[in-house]
Amino acid sequence: MNYKEALEYMESIAGCGIQPGLDSIRELCRRLGDPQKETKWVHIAGTNGKGSVLAYVSTVLSCAGYRVGRYLSPTIREYRERIQVNGKKISQRALCEHLEAVKEACDAMTAEGLAQPTPFEVETALAFLYFREKKCDIGVLETGMGGLLDATNLIEGTLVEAIASIGMDHMKFLGGTLQEIAAQKAGIIKPGSIVVCMRQKPEAEEVVREKARETGVAFWISDSAGAQRIKYGLERQCFDYGEYRRLEISLAGKFQIANAVLAVDVCRALGEKGFPVSEKALRQGLKETVWEGRLTVLKKRPLLIADGAHNEDAAEKLAESIEFYFTNRRILYIMGVLRDKDYGRIIELTHRYADQIITVTPPDNPRALPALELAKEIAKVHPSVTAAASLEEALEMAQLLAGEDDVILAFGSLSYLGRLMDLVGYEPGGRKKREK
Repeated sequence: MNYKEALEYMESIAGCGIQPGLDSIRELCRRLGDPQKETKWVHIAGTNGKGSVLAYVSTVLSCAGYRVGRYLSPTIREYRERIQVNGKKISQRALCEHLEAVKEACDAMTAEGLAQPTPFEVETALAFLYFREKKCDIGVLETGMGGLLDATNLIEGTLVEAIASIGMDHMKFLGGTLQEIAAQKAGIIKPGSIVVCMRQKPEAEEVVREKARETGVAFWISDSAGAQRIKYGLERQCFDYGEYRRLEISLAGKFQIANAVLAVDVCRALGEKGFPVSEKALRQGLKETVWEGRLTVLKKRPLLIADGAHNEDAAEKLAESIEFYFTNRRILYIMGVLRDKDYGRIIELTHRYADQIITVTPPDNPRALPALELAKEIAKVHPSVTAAASLEEALEMAQLLAGEDDVILAFGSLSYLGRLMDLVGYEPGGRKKREK
């Protein structure tokens, strides 16, 4: 199997869709020698923010000298970003070798009349194999959806569970109330661990607290209200927290302070579980953390920003950031969403800030909502909306309409932001930008 064939195989099983439950991933990993049992874990759940927390924690642990596996989804630019060790993507060779083993196990399962594992289950098993091969000291992984029935919840030996912001998303699978969704997130809690939970709405927080009590594990609340002397910015933010003074992060958004505080508390908990992190490593890791597609500045004149606000909770945070950073500035949107998201609520929360809205169809995604359908929905509440035929056309239109002091905000599905970054010549890692 070469890399092209590997991607074709993943495409061929895409029709398996989402199938919550652990039976299939458990059988698949059993046939592969249960690689997940040979790594210690930090497991992260939440509706929004879990990817940022993963980025902070894994970068800090790498700076502390540990060999750290990182498993995340979805990716912005390239498929191999999903599986990394110390920030380095899995090689094409390693991906192909491990995927061959996983495919062989899948084929054996289907030959016996069992269900074909889903793409997410295949990727999760592949990550377990790679982290075992690389002899990772610790793996940091986020749930794909929910927690209790998520494929990542097969892991054992969890040191710390981190619960990021809980909101309304994936209601079809997780439940229609905040308590039901919180119960799914809390399903990752396992004996012998420490639970570090971001301050939540009371009804969600109580569910997580009760699950920790039932499991008999320590429950820590990570409260960003404890962050003091905060200095906000689009490319640099500083804050004091606990015994630490002037911690610095490079991710934008007021909400990133809460994510960084959660990461600090996760690292404190890891110290109690035998994985100490020095203050130097903590500072370096927080500062060096990169997480593309979260209020990422792509260009400066006019200001072009990409953000993956794709559900109600993220849209609320985006609206808060717009009010904070861009008061009295003219704003143009490029907006593209997936059909299965509550885009009506996203529109409701964000439309009032835009002078002009340009809609796009996220490319190469069968779940994409056509730009024209999105534009028709927006037109019910906003007078200036245009559907673009392509992302390239949307970008050209926005740049023609925007003055030097205006803001172009591209948001919605993460699935098109990587293509946007390529179009404007934004360099991976965000350290260098070239105008195009």
